[in-house]
Amino acid sequence: MLKSKALIRLTFLGAMIAWLVLLFSDITILFSSLQGLQPDVPMWLPRVMLGVYIISLFYYYKFRIEHDDSLNFTDLLWKVFATGLITTVISLLFRLLVLLLGSTALATNLVFSDFIYQINLALLVNFLLAALASWKRLILYQKSKWLIRTWAIFEISLFAMLIYDSAGITLSETVSTTFKILIAMLVLALSANMRWVAYLNFKQKWTSLLLLLLTFFYLLYFSYTVEDSAQQISTKTLAFLDFRNQLVVIVLLVFIVTYGIFSFLVILFNLPTSSVFEQKLEEVVNYQRISQSIQTEQDEESVYNILLESTVSSVFADAAWLEITGANNVRRMYTYRVTEIESKNICDHLEKNHVRGILDAGSEKTKNLSKHLASMRGSRFRSLLAFPIKVKEENIGTLALLKELPDGFNKEMTRIVSTFANQAGISIENFRLMEEAFQNERYKEELKIAKTVQQSLLPNKLEEDPDFEIEAFSASADEVGGDYYDTSRINDHLIALIIADVSGKGTTAAFHMSQMKGIFHSLAQSHLEPKEFMQRANQALVYCLERGSFISASYFIIDTQAKKIRYSRAGHCPVLYSREGETQASFLKDKGAALGMIRSKDYCNFIDTNEIKYSAGDTMVLYTDGITEAKSSKGEEFGNDRLAHALNEKIGSTAKEIEDNIIKRLYEFSGSTSLNDDYTLMTVKFRG
Repeated sequence: MLKSKALIRLTFLGAMIAWLVLLFSDITILFSSLQGLQPDVPMWLPRVMLGVYIISLFYYYKFRIEHDDSLNFTDLLWKVFATGLITTVISLLFRLLVLLLGSTALATNLVFSDFIYQINLALLVNFLLAALASWKRLILYQKSKWLIRTWAIFEISLFAMLIYDSAGITLSETVSTTFKILIAMLVLALSANMRWVAYLNFKQKWTSLLLLLLTFFYLLYFSYTVEDSAQQISTKTLAFLDFRNQLVVIVLLVFIVTYGIFSFLVILFNLPTSSVFEQKLEEVVNYQRISQSIQTEQDEESVYNILLESTVSSVFADAAWLEITGANNVRRMYTYRVTEIESKNICDHLEKNHVRGILDAGSEKTKNLSKHLASMRGSRFRSLLAFPIKVKEENIGTLALLKELPDGFNKEMTRIVSTFANQAGISIENFRLMEEAFQNERYKEELKIAKTVQQSLLPNKLEEDPDFEIEAFSASADEVGGDYYDTSRINDHLIALIIADVSGKGTTAAFHMSQMKGIFHSLAQSHLEPKEFMQRANQALVYCLERGSFISASYFIIDTQAKKIRYSRAGHCPVLYSREGETQASFLKDKGAALGMIRSKDYCNFIDTNEIKYSAGDTMVLYTDGITEAKSSKGEEFGNDRLAHALNEKIGSTAKEIEDNIIKRLYEFSGSTSLNDDYTLMTVKFRG
């Protein structure tokens, strides 16, 4: 952190010094030319100093923006906006100074005009480089090899243009035209990368459009101001640094404008679909809440409240009520933004008008009863939609949704809430089944089923590779646990490994284990860095895990081409690693919070990507805490030292032999085959 701050200060200081030298040398050359004298500084010095100024600012913003992982998409646009605002205000202050001077000798002095011109040019370049650093972060979001190479070529081209401008090299027309065509193709290719736009919500898109419009305003202002100043000076003398002859500045301006226009248009055309996308996403989240209520809630009332909130949110209803018939025909009413008196008045009105349907249990189908509210006086509601709640084919209640506008519900809304109501019935049924299971001996049978499901989630066969051999062992305790391990091949030379341990036991642990399996197989193929994998997994799991539950995990990517292992550890047991030629294995202890423990974007600050090189003969042992916490008859734990010793005994053996020895020592130590926790072990032996 201190090193990064020092580099930021150093590059900024370098830029200031370079600009001061540029200003002094350019004014000296201009003044000497006006006096007909030979300048005391080289004619090439202003061009070189402009190059040094650009390089210093390039790295300043590289350290300031590119390396700041806390910035999101709109933050990057705010950075560009803030930089543009500051530079524009400074420029306007100098413009005000010129206006106050009026037609005085100083205001019309060519040297003073060059001084103002150099200030505006420096502010323009500063703004362009700030935008370049932000654009780079946006373009390289979800980067690919092709995109990284294209950007590298673009940066190399910029540096080549910088050298060309600084040295004053003259190229042939053919070479110059070819180079310009190449730059234009690179600009267009990079400007087409807009994957980040899809992750903006409706509000963020409007904010981004406004920020981009202000960015265009700043660019237009600076382009006009600097162009006008350069034009006025060039009519009287050519002995000054004309930015119009600096190819790198022109290309930067074109690139910033092009990507800004592309971004503006893409966001603008995506606006109509934003609200629909967000609504669909909310529907999925609400449906997930209802589906998972059996795992997360303590009683049926919680399920009813979730159903009310979810359906109202999904179809933008103004109010709702839920009437449930319980044991002994006791009716319970749950309301949302409507009183029981209002709901009773509506039911009485429908009964008075001989309306048969859901509300009087005369039918089992969804009913849109909106037209019958038109004649009801004294009610603020004009639309009504009713749904039956069924458990085991028995109608146990009614869900009624209300809107103050007439004809407020369409077929799409009816379909959505009907699905929610059906799922709520399933969740209630499952909830009651679970209560019954916990009250009688069928509880053990349920655990056996869950245990079978848990075992089926573990892979039958692990990925094979000529570069290493891998073995896995898993034994479950009497209760269903949540140990999980798996592998997935990303491409020819990248293989992903995971080992995880869900907190707690029973069906909830097995359920969360299945969620972890789905997350692993969906994210692993996206070729994410281990840190980003953990961030996305944590973001997905916070919607699924109840508070107090978490999943410890370690995620590895083995690169057989580079002979490297990149991994992140999220609160899991440290990796036991043995290097070829060493007689003692060691534990790799790295920071990392368990998944689900930090339910905010700050989780990225608690996880790292680590990297180690491997060689032929190295061994990596992954395990869950059931192994190290296994107890002997005296109550002593197996511990890390015994685990490392078991590996050291077979340090030159195959993965299978190492695994067999560790399990053998474990059972010898515990003196029993009865487990108080799951035992899970993965052994990786590298061949080359």
